[in-house]
Amino acid sequence: METTRKPPVVAVSDFKKTKIIATVGPSVNSYASILALIKAGANGLRLNFSHGDYEERIQQIKWIRKASKEYGKPVAIIQDLQGPKIRLGDFEGVIPVQTGQHIRFGYKENYEHTGVIPTQYDLSKKVKRGETIMLYDGKVRTTVTSVKDGIVHATIENDGVLLQRKGMNVPDTDFDGDVITDKDRKDIAFGSTQDIDYVAQSFVQTADDIKKLRTILHNLGSKAKIIAKVETKLAIQNLEDIIKNTDAVMVARGDLAVETTPESVPIMQRRMIGFGMQYAKPVIVATQMLATMTESPEPTRAEVSDVATAVLVGADCVMLSDETANGKYPIEAVKIMKRIIKYTEENAPIKPLFTEITPNNTRQNAICNAVIALAREVRATVIVAETKSGATALQIASLRPDTPIIAVTSQDHVCNQLAICYGTKSYVRPDDRLAASKLTDWLRKSKTLSKGDVIVTASGQHPGVVGTTDTIKVRILE
Repeated sequence: METTRKPPVVAVSDFKKTKIIATVGPSVNSYASILALIKAGANGLRLNFSHGDYEERIQQIKWIRKASKEYGKPVAIIQDLQGPKIRLGDFEGVIPVQTGQHIRFGYKENYEHTGVIPTQYDLSKKVKRGETIMLYDGKVRTTVTSVKDGIVHATIENDGVLLQRKGMNVPDTDFDGDVITDKDRKDIAFGSTQDIDYVAQSFVQTADDIKKLRTILHNLGSKAKIIAKVETKLAIQNLEDIIKNTDAVMVARGDLAVETTPESVPIMQRRMIGFGMQYAKPVIVATQMLATMTESPEPTRAEVSDVATAVLVGADCVMLSDETANGKYPIEAVKIMKRIIKYTEENAPIKPLFTEITPNNTRQNAICNAVIALAREVRATVIVAETKSGATALQIASLRPDTPIIAVTSQDHVCNQLAICYGTKSYVRPDDRLAASKLTDWLRKSKTLSKGDVIVTASGQHPGVVGTTDTIKVRILE
């Protein structure tokens, strides 16, 4: 059990509430770079399993844990599964297409010999007549006219060009629970042997997809939690049920914009954040947040506004993808994102408000509301939540208090999982009725807290037992 993490390098009043997830890739594939990402402000690191091999991942996980320990900051490691990523196959050159043209798709076909455009996924088993297939990440739209002998026949709806290996989207197609591919199963099995905190499931369509993944993880003995990536039309139709059944949710705006419409994504993003707060599930806003910084040292004004808006409406995390994985300025991107978050949080004139949120009338929720109200009344410096599973900290954070939250748990994996939870700093300490007091005494000695600071603590009479939070205390540090 790791109980000797270094104290924070900033005062508790300077903690950022909205967390940052950065993607590991060629641009940061070294221990020094990963340590720099964490120092710059990254709270979670994403490993994209669409690329790379297991040997590379093992090394990266070791680097992350070493850097986390060296810097004294818990970091969540996220295994992002590829899922049924549908792409065009390989062919020479560019294929120009025109409105009204008839084309054919086939799994691993040879275009030069047959005239059938190859795909990397056998669409003939899933798509039906009348359904839409979007090509080149939405640039070319087609409608399926028939499916016969493994070949999908379609009509082009607009002029354009096709390039090999470009993405395909099928917004009308139901995968009937078949979103965990053979590659995913191998990757999940590998992840269960590594120190993984979250598994991000791609192309989720229903809550059943989440349940199937949870069963696989349970059977493998994995403690990893699930992030549902919402990027399909069907997921939007089943949104609340998906969020109820997952542990966290990612607004995967790239594919979501193609599967629905670009103008609907901001509204969907707000709905997801609202449901996340209602059900105490962290929400990650992803895709193109600082895309310009893949090539430029400065973001656009629109990108700055995008990040700030996510902060204003209460997102738990904002995520960087290509910006840190393949970009020219990975560390700078994290630093600028942190600057935007801090300025927005310090100057935000409004609090998140979602009309669809209904009261959660449970004992735990009542205690968490009481903790926040008391902290406000006594002008507490910090709220300390003793938690075995992380649920108490998640519930308090879901109510978006102004007061910073410190979580203390006896579980290493819970400490790391809480790294992406809104407004929360987590620490590992043994189960003890005085765990919160001992931790705050340590933070006082390290000057993270000060003499006279008021602490409100949520704890239980039975340390180490899940679901027994029943005690609220006020303490003034001496």
